[in-house]
Amino acid sequence: MRIDRRRLLKMTLLATLDLTRKHPLFAALASASPSDVLEPGAALAAGRWAMVIDLKKCLAARDCHDACIHACCDSHNLPDIANNKHEVKWIWKELGEHLFPGQLDEYRGAELARQPVPALCNHCANPPCTRVCPTGATFKRPDGIVVMDPHRCIGCRFCMAACPYGSRSFNWEDPRPHLSKINPDYPTRTKGVVEKCTFCDERLARGKLPACVAACPVHAMTFGDLKDHKSPVAKLLNDHYSICRKPELGTEPGVYYLV
Repeated sequence: MRIDRRRLLKMTLLATLDLTRKHPLFAALASASPSDVLEPGAALAAGRWAMVIDLKKCLAARDCHDACIHACCDSHNLPDIANNKHEVKWIWKELGEHLFPGQLDEYRGAELARQPVPALCNHCANPPCTRVCPTGATFKRPDGIVVMDPHRCIGCRFCMAACPYGSRSFNWEDPRPHLSKINPDYPTRTKGVVEKCTFCDERLARGKLPACVAACPVHAMTFGDLKDHKSPVAKLLNDHYSICRKPELGTEPGVYYLV
């Protein structure tokens, strides 16, 4: 019996739909109310997200055991790779003199220059990384967050070369064997893609603050809307002296440090 192409496609589509309807996942989604998927109005929104780090509080908390770093790693399935050249990091600590070249000297911030300071993607207003990406895998959202789509990343590493802050990591090897535990709520990545801090955009969508902010035991990290003059970050920047990394480059970082 001969079956024309159109009829074959129709029969295949109907069979596929029938099998899909019988799948338990389809049944669960079909019967779920909108609140089961994402609670209406739960997502946090801002004109431009920004972070303020109070270094006095941060450096005084010597027994925090890098809670912000561990919270980030656990939330986003970051691998623990022994080879430092293959390290994948979203938030890390580095000496102040390396983070703020030309801004600290023996008269200004001499002590800070010798202390480990938290560093992460600055989510710049003028991010050079997004301009060089050939596939649009990294881009800036309207709320100022610079995100990374690993599915569109081709591993060219142009964004890493363009970032003046060293905030991006490349997966030189499969990261999954280096995970002691996996957070099922966040996808793992593969070899050959770039990744970085996203200001926990997945948590913001659920009405939660970034993992590092929530984990800080001394509340040294404040997160909020830079364009809202009544927000905590805007008030802190208005009332205290702050610096940011390499301001002379004109990238306009979204991470500020109170000194």
